[in-house]
Amino acid sequence: MNRKLLAATLLFGLAVASGVQAMIDDIAVGFSPRTGDAWVDTRLGDINVHARGNTAGFIDDVVVSFGAPRPLVRDLYYDRGWAPGDIYYACAIAHQLGRPCLEVADYYQQNHGQGWGVVAQRLGIKPGSDAFHALKGKVGKGHDRMRGRGGPKASGAPANSREQGPSPGRGQPDKGNKGNKGGKGNGR
Repeated sequence: MNRKLLAATLLFGLAVASGVQAMIDDIAVGFSPRTGDAWVDTRLGDINVHARGNTAGFIDDVVVSFGAPRPLVRDLYYDRGWAPGDIYYACAIAHQLGRPCLEVADYYQQNHGQGWGVVAQRLGIKPGSDAFHALKGKVGKGHDRMRGRGGPKASGAPANSREQGPSPGRGQPDKGNKGNKGGKGNGR
């Protein structure tokens, strides 16, 4: 390889790597869930970074862990532009409360300026309560799964895979049911 081509290739590689690192830094630094618990905030920030590197695995994890409808999770991520940490926390809260993820997501969408801590309290999860500690445990387990600890990732996909559409054979078929009308996969 001649020197000019090698230099151009190296410069291009550095530019791409810098852009990717800037995006990751922006995701990690600009994200502020304000749950009222620094440990949970940090884990949700880490979930953001890991989800950006394995979107399919992240979506699978939320669907499998919380029974959230895949079309809803995809809508929150791709169409509404939610951070993965916010999606994860909305569905974790919904699961803890036995309510549809769509209900919690819509409530947060209207009240996000107050942060997750206030939203969780208004929905019935008080700081320091058993429900809060159970929620915190769910966030920790999800964080560990995405980091490759505590068992295999939900999708079994390699860490560098990208979301290409719904994974075949995962749970109940989606029927575009964003309304969470009962049964398996109802967002609880």
